[in-house]
Parts: sequence; C-alpha cells; structure tokens
Amino acid sequence: MPKEIEHKFLVRPELLPRPLAAGRRIVQGFLSVRPVVRVRLVSTGRKRTGFLTIKGAGLRERDEFEYAIPPADVRRLLKLCEGRLVFKTRRRFGRWEVDQFHGRHAGLWLAECELPSTRSRLPPLPVWLGREVTADSRYSNASLAVATSVPE
Repeated sequence: MPKEIEHKFLVRPELLPRPLAAGRRIVQGFLSVRPVVRVRLVSTGRKRTGFLTIKGAGLRERDEFEYAIPPADVRRLLKLCEGRLVFKTRRRFGRWEVDQFHGRHAGLWLAECELPSTRSRLPPLPVWLGREVTADSRYSNASLAVATSVPE
C-alpha cells in the first residue's frame, strides 16, 4: 500500500536562496476533505499535468494513492470543489519542496520533506526553515482549502 511520510515546516522566505526559480504553479481542489479526495493541476510553463489523489487519515504518515488524469478532467472537477481550492507555486530546494501560497493564503510559505520510511531521518534543516507544523492539522492543504485565512 502506498504511504506518504512527510514532515512540514513553516518557511522564512526572506532567508531562501535568491533568485527564486519560477517554480510550478499548482491549483488544488478538494472534492472531499475527510477522506481527502483532491484534484491537482500542475502548470510548468505551457505544460499542464493533472492528478487525482486520495489520502487516508493522518498528518505525518498516511496512505496515499495518486493517479494521472487528463488536465481537461481536472478543470471540470475543480468546478465541483465548491470553493475548496488552494493556489500555490512549488519550488524544489534539494530534498525540500517549498510552497508559496497565493489568494486568501498569500504570505504563507510551507516546506515539506518526504521520507522513504518512518525510520528515516530528516536531512539537515536549512536555515530558512521555521517551526515544524507536521502535527498541526491547520497547515494541511485540505484544512487550508476550507479556511478563510492563513492560520495564526
């Protein structure tokens, strides 16, 4: 069974290496937040890629099933999400994925590091990481999709 094992941290964007790469633009829509059923449209330049993802319960470790689907299907499914949307730009810094949020979550930056197993150790923590929020459900993308603003 596919597992997602990750740690999530707030980011201090002023300390990120410059210049920032353009990154990938991501729109995520949540058909359901419990269980998580998400559609995602990833834009890299002119290329568009679509995904359907189903996630089990948990924050640090959970079941995750992800399937490529046509971008046209994602656009239609996003209309069914009833405003449960997240907009962000994702950049990669080594093993870290850093998300800069837009729209009602503007100003929020999160970094995630996925690990191959629960016994794996995190790589050295970059200076631009803030506090760990892995166990704080307010920072899950599903929670952000229904939140009206950035968590305090």
